[in-house]
Amino acid sequence: MTLWVFGYASLLWNPGFPVAERVQGRLHGYARSFCMYSIHHRGTEETPGLVLALDEQDGASCDGLALRAAPGTEDETLAYLRERELISSAYLEKRLDLALTDGRQVEAVSYVIDPHHVQYCHLPLEEQARIIARAHGGRGPNTEYLFNTAAHLDEIGVPDPDLHWLVREVKALTGED
Repeated sequence: MTLWVFGYASLLWNPGFPVAERVQGRLHGYARSFCMYSIHHRGTEETPGLVLALDEQDGASCDGLALRAAPGTEDETLAYLRERELISSAYLEKRLDLALTDGRQVEAVSYVIDPHHVQYCHLPLEEQARIIARAHGGRGPNTEYLFNTAAHLDEIGVPDPDLHWLVREVKALTGED
């Protein structure tokens, strides 16, 4: 069984599993946005951070990477991803069709936000910046998550204007260069 995983945020720069192939892909019907409060990895229950999630939206699309797990590691990879991504049940695990830039269509495991979960949110960019500038969780500062994701999207030729704005604003708020 071939296992593809859709990376649109931290999986771009920290997949955590052996990757045999990386190909740019597009997921239709979902948008990447900071619509999930993070109470474990990039924040705490007392001071939640924000992480990116796939938010289902008509007419939207999200560009990222299709990551093919190394042959023989599929079960281990899926177990790892479930432990990592389903820590608070705010994400739903779905198998969704991706259009790869090389013309292939693949089904990929994708983690999308549950819009009925308490961690789901829609906040103005200014409030997102304030939260990201101060939050810190078990995997480190929320700023690191934002900066790494924006940089890796740029590296694969998928610049995200909202993330660029957030990077500038968060750096201004924190005094970072």
